[in-house]
Amino acid sequence: MDRAKHRKHKYREASDLDVTPFMNLMIVLVPVLLLSMVFTHTAVIDLNFPAGSAAEGPVDPDTVHLEVVVSAQGLRIADGRGGTIKMLSLLEGGHDYEGLSLVMRELKRRMPDKRDITVLLQEETSYQTLVSILDRVRSYATVQHLDVVQAELFPVVTLGDSPGTAPAALSSASDQVGPGGRS
Repeated sequence: MDRAKHRKHKYREASDLDVTPFMNLMIVLVPVLLLSMVFTHTAVIDLNFPAGSAAEGPVDPDTVHLEVVVSAQGLRIADGRGGTIKMLSLLEGGHDYEGLSLVMRELKRRMPDKRDITVLLQEETSYQTLVSILDRVRSYATVQHLDVVQAELFPVVTLGDSPGTAPAALSSASDQVGPGGRS
């Protein structure tokens, strides 16, 4: 009897692995996973950075240089020569972005051909604050022909340091220069 059991195990052939159920699962799972993927949309914003003190020249009084100065006290919209157009103080949740958007729309209504603006930031300004300000300064949502579109405000944005955060070498030079870049 022992031999019969031994002989039975000896001549048994190895069976093939059946991968059909696994392949069926992959055929269903791969398209479902591909359809559920979220593709991120990356946008590139062209920014102009200041060229330095060599770019300073005579100030034309008829030309307005719009500035948004971000500080711990709020947002100050100015004409670039020291004149404040509007001061938006901080709200309970942070900066007054809706107020900034309304001021930008009014300025665009008054100066429809103007396309450039300067945003001056303090060192501790968060990235989210910068993005929110850029969103409000460059465009705003409006309804045209029953569609919501982004209307252009000031798409050419220049970034710089807030006047209170200038580096030590530049701040000593700027203390000697009078308003408008003249001594």
